[in-house]
Amino acid sequence: MVVRQLYLDRLKKYQDTEFVKVITGVRRSGKTFVLRMFRDYLQESGIASNQIIFINFESMKYQHLLTKEALYQYVTEHVVAHRKMYLFFDEVQRVVGWEDAINSFRVDFDADIYVSGSNASLLSGELATLLTGRMIEIPIYPLSFKEFLQFTKNTKPLELAFNDYVTEGGFPAVALVDDAEVKRSVLDGIYSSILLRDVNERAAIRNDGMLTQVATYLLSEIGNPISGNKISGVLQNEGWKVNPTSTLRYMGLLCDAFIFYPAKRYDLRGKNYLRSTAKYYAVDTGLRNVTLNRNYRDNFGHQIENIVYLELLRRGYRVDVGKYDDQEIDFVAKRGSEVAYYQVTMQLPTKDNREIGNLQALADNYPKTLITANRMDVGEAAGIPIVHIVDWLLN
Repeated sequence: MVVRQLYLDRLKKYQDTEFVKVITGVRRSGKTFVLRMFRDYLQESGIASNQIIFINFESMKYQHLLTKEALYQYVTEHVVAHRKMYLFFDEVQRVVGWEDAINSFRVDFDADIYVSGSNASLLSGELATLLTGRMIEIPIYPLSFKEFLQFTKNTKPLELAFNDYVTEGGFPAVALVDDAEVKRSVLDGIYSSILLRDVNERAAIRNDGMLTQVATYLLSEIGNPISGNKISGVLQNEGWKVNPTSTLRYMGLLCDAFIFYPAKRYDLRGKNYLRSTAKYYAVDTGLRNVTLNRNYRDNFGHQIENIVYLELLRRGYRVDVGKYDDQEIDFVAKRGSEVAYYQVTMQLPTKDNREIGNLQALADNYPKTLITANRMDVGEAAGIPIVHIVDWLLN
């Protein structure tokens, strides 16, 4: 088994704390794998098997536990007296009233609690009310490039492997198969299950065709400023009866299912967020390419921008798109008091200084980095480091 060390380390950091650990992420990103990996770590560390309760609610084995009362009774019957219990509940949102059960476990037992789900609603509503200040989110993303190399046992030159990574994406189930047609089928299945199960069924959408159209448009426009009005206008021109309000609802549902992540535009001079537009990045470039029938060559610049955005999230940053007067900074990354600026480009333009110039214009002293896909650009300009995307991803 390939250990996803980043997530193992994060879970170890919060082990035996009072926080309920909430594992979130898109379907098939590896949440169940990460939970099992941590369970195995606990057992290897000397935790007895009877101190661990692990329930995956997508298994028929546990269909009788889909109410809070049944779940509470089951756990109560399996708790070992005077021993710390480790409780794992995978896809817990399938349990009716699960928030009450989780809070009761926290109150009634000496328990270290881990829950997972495939929708951002896991962190809102009643759970947030019951566990204010007592829960921590640990987001799981598809494989990083470094993990992709490990899962695929890569022997190719790194730049060729990176092209594969851009085209195929980082879903573990895709990385673990070799056949290109099977990879496409797996990605098709993942995309369909997310739309049907994590968006359509959950929100009881009447017009799933419209949902698909909005998702397809967002996939085709990664890295471009988007608004509900803009999408509505495009779809109306294609004959769809849609308005900005319903479009924004669909966009919100797709983000809740972690298919897309919005990067808000932040005015670096005025220190405020701009409401007009945002950029939307896909959780996986492989989903984008299979759905649109594309590969890494199509809009390569925006695809690598997408990959940098996700990697910054993976590293624990909150990421915005920066605006400084009439210049745009691709990413403003914040983590606690740490701030860093990033520009991403296929290659440095030969006739203007735009990419470096945008970073130079910033008046503060926070770190600035330009990430390029061209090895010939690597070096430094005006004191700003220029790094190759493969090197940056593997750093």
